[in-house]
Amino acid sequence: MAWQELGRAGKRFVTEGPRKTDIEAFTGREAREPIRVYAGLRAADTPEEQAEAALADLIRMGAFSRSILVIATPTGTGWVDNNGIAPLEYMHDGDIATVGVQYSYLQSPFSLVLEPGRSQDSAAAVFRTIYRYWKTLPEDSRPRLYLFGLSLGSHGSEASPPVHAWLGDSFDGAVWSGPPFRNRLWRTIQRDRDEGSPSWRPVFEGGANFRVIGHGGDASEAPADWGRVRMVYMVYPSDAIVFFEESMFYRQPEWLTPPRGEDVSPLLRWYPIITALQVGIDMMLSAEVPPGHGHDYAVADYISAWNAVTAPENWTDEDADRLATAIETEAAKHSGSW
Repeated sequence: MAWQELGRAGKRFVTEGPRKTDIEAFTGREAREPIRVYAGLRAADTPEEQAEAALADLIRMGAFSRSILVIATPTGTGWVDNNGIAPLEYMHDGDIATVGVQYSYLQSPFSLVLEPGRSQDSAAAVFRTIYRYWKTLPEDSRPRLYLFGLSLGSHGSEASPPVHAWLGDSFDGAVWSGPPFRNRLWRTIQRDRDEGSPSWRPVFEGGANFRVIGHGGDASEAPADWGRVRMVYMVYPSDAIVFFEESMFYRQPEWLTPPRGEDVSPLLRWYPIITALQVGIDMMLSAEVPPGHGHDYAVADYISAWNAVTAPENWTDEDADRLATAIETEAAKHSGSW
């Protein structure tokens, strides 16, 4: 892909993240150079053509010989959170390929309102194109296929697999963080959650396929054993983008009833109209908070989610702590460079 076709978000995505030497220094084992592919809006005229260009790059770079392939749906601006991808590259010795395709220049809240369905249309085109090729490969040698999305990226990503991709030759799982309140699958899990679990940390069918974690949570244990497809939602109770509801104008939401999530202020009370406006303002400011709260998803929680979903060999809690520190330290060095 030509450098000028990547766009600002694409250039950031393909230059961030660990290199082979970084991974080897952390693990003490031999590693591979991680593959990151990105198709910006300038790469082609339609989502389908962007997806085909991304697939061609993946094939050229040998991505389908890796052990894991991740389809990462960006946020509205095209940004893919490095904290959501870099942990996986460390955990699996760089034997990872990740692909992202841009669908907008707008920030996620504006794209959600002004471009309804655009993230979903793009994510569906990308998944369909890559899945069709992946499905033709020998099952015992093709990479495991995972999905990733933060915020509006999760909105598109969770809707991208068609019904047949959940059955037969199914993809392997997903990590979705900060799902907006309009995500249909997320809303279904909340609505149909197992009795006794709160709306801000729902347990759905014992956690056989879907598990929800907050800050410091562990998705590796649940009432039910993992099924064939493993999906983890990362959700902080104080994330207004996740928990805003249109009905809040006239009805108290369940997440404001006891027991509340651990980082929801006890001073917050429901009043008709007023509370909905307050939470609406919080949506615009939800990323301006410390990691682990609001819409700022912490690298330690991404590590926990990917550990549960991909089950790396010989991974320990000590490894997780060291990795979180290493990625946070590296991010601090480059703070403000973009």
